[in-house]
Amino acid sequence: MEWIWGTWFLVAVLTVCWYRHRSVKNKIYERRGVPKGSSGWPLIGETLDFIACGYTSRPVSFMDKRKHLYGKVFKTHILGTPIIVSTDPDVNKVVLQNHGNTFIPAYPKSITELLGQNSILQTNGYLQKRLHALIGGFLRSPQFKARITKDIENSVKLTLACWKDMHVIHIQEEIRKITFEVLVKMLISIGPGGDLDNLKRDFEEFIKGLICVPIKLPGTRLYKSLKAKERLLKKVERIVQERKLSIEESDGNGTPNDALDVLLYDNGEPNEKQCLPMDFICGNIIEMMIPGEETVPTAMTLAIKFLSDSPVALKQLLVENLELKRQKADSGDDYGWTDYMSLSFTQNVISETLRLANIINGVWRKAVKDVEIKGHLIPQGWCVLASFISVHMDEDNYEDPYEFNPWRWEKTGAAVNNTCFTPFGGGQRLCPGLELSRLEISIFLHHFVTTYGWIAEKDEIVSFPTVKMKRKLPIKVTPLSATVI
Repeated sequence: MEWIWGTWFLVAVLTVCWYRHRSVKNKIYERRGVPKGSSGWPLIGETLDFIACGYTSRPVSFMDKRKHLYGKVFKTHILGTPIIVSTDPDVNKVVLQNHGNTFIPAYPKSITELLGQNSILQTNGYLQKRLHALIGGFLRSPQFKARITKDIENSVKLTLACWKDMHVIHIQEEIRKITFEVLVKMLISIGPGGDLDNLKRDFEEFIKGLICVPIKLPGTRLYKSLKAKERLLKKVERIVQERKLSIEESDGNGTPNDALDVLLYDNGEPNEKQCLPMDFICGNIIEMMIPGEETVPTAMTLAIKFLSDSPVALKQLLVENLELKRQKADSGDDYGWTDYMSLSFTQNVISETLRLANIINGVWRKAVKDVEIKGHLIPQGWCVLASFISVHMDEDNYEDPYEFNPWRWEKTGAAVNNTCFTPFGGGQRLCPGLELSRLEISIFLHHFVTTYGWIAEKDEIVSFPTVKMKRKLPIKVTPLSATVI
C-alpha cells in the first residue's frame, strides 16, 4: 500500500509544480502581449472539449466560449499543440497574406505524416508559387473550361439517370462517384472502369487517416492509411512514368490535356531549366484528389440538405434553373461555363452553403519570428489557427448566422472579395480550383433540381473529424412532371 500512496503523492507534487510553472509562464507571456487563454490539462490540453464540440450541432461553441472569456484572439492547447486561435477576420487576413518570411504552414502530425514532406500544404517559396501558377493557369484556360463543363455534365446526367430506379439514395455517397471521377479525369485522364475503382478504394482508405491519433503501429488508423498511400503512389508513379515517356517521344510538343501534362511539360523559368521532381508530382497528384472525395461532394450534399429545409429558397432556385433549361431547349445551344456561373441565385445558394458548412474550418500556420498583429504577439515557433468557422458564424459579420439565407448575398455583394468569407482560404494559398468547385456544384444543382423532386429523411451534420452527414443524407426522388418542366 505504501508504494501506491507514494505514487499518488508524487503525481500530486508533479501536478502542483506543473500548474505553478504554467502560471508563471502565462504571466510572462501576458506581459509580452501574448493573447490570454488556457492550456487546459497536462499533455492533452483542451483537446477533449474541442473534439466534443465537433460532435454537437454547434461546433463553433469551443471557439465562442473562449472568445467571450478572452477576446477574439486567444491561446489554447489542442491536438498536442499549444496554439493561438484567431476569430478576428482582420487578423486572419494578415496571417493568410504574410507567407514564407513570417508564417509557414503547420498542421496536426497525422496530416503531415500522411501527406509527407512534398505536400503542397508544407511547400513554401518558389516551388509552391510555381505549382499554384501552373495549376491555376490550366484551370483558367478556355479549352479546359469548355472540356470540363462537358465532362461534368455527362457524369452528372449519367448518375442522375440511375437514381430514378433507386428506392433510397444516399446523396453523400452517390455524389462522391461524380466528383471523384471528374477530378481524376482532370488530373490524370483516367475514366470509369477498374483502374478508377481501384484508385478510389485505396484513396478512401488513405483519406480516413488525415485526422487521427498520430501512432504508426500496425493496425492503427494512421498505419492503414500510410499503407494505402504506398499503393496509391505505385499506381500514380506508373501513370506518371508512362506519360513522361510518351511526352519525350513526342519531343514535348502538344497541348496539355490534364494537370499531369501541365506539370510534366513545365521546365521552369527560362533561366532555370529544371523539371518538377517526380516524387513531388506524384504526391501532389494524390493530394489534389482530396476535393473530389471530401470538400466538393460535401458542399453538394449540404446544399441539398439546406434546400430541403428551405422550400422558399428551393422554389426560387428551381424557377431560375428551369428558365435556363427552357432557353437552351429553345435555342438548341449547348451549355457553357458562363451559363452556369451566371445563375445569380444559384451562386448565392452556393455561397450560403459554403458559409454554413465550413468544410475547411480554418488554416494552421507557424510563426518563423515574433509577429505582432493588432496588439497581439505571436511568439516565434508558436502555431496560429485562423478560424474561418468563427468568422462565418459570428453575428457581428452575418445577421442570424445560423439561418440558411441565400438572399443575404444580394446585399453583401461579391462573396470572393469579402474578408469575412474565406471558404477557399486566402492570400498566396487561395485555392486555385475555387471557380471549378462552384461550376461543379452549379451543374449538379441545375440538372438535379430540374430533373427530380425529392423528400429528404431526417439527418444531422457531424463536424469532426471532417464535416459530413451522419446518415449520408438519405432521400427519395420522383421525376418532375412535364407541366413543371
